[in-house]
Amino acid sequence: MAMDLSSFQTMDPHLLVGLVNTELRNHCDSLEDLVATHGLDHESLIERLSQGDYAYQPDQNQFR
Repeated sequence: MAMDLSSFQTMDPHLLVGLVNTELRNHCDSLEDLVATHGLDHESLIERLSQGDYAYQPDQNQFR
């Protein structure tokens, strides 16, 4: 079951990174898959996570 990430823009980025990485690990093959599955804006998600100094690592399929 996929988690609800619709309020990601108001989540603390340090909490959000854990939720996103869990979803990437368990249900999504890529960042593109995650944003499509959840109907999220790709750039807004990246921007929100960058506020916590997180960047997507495609080789690991997670934010670090």
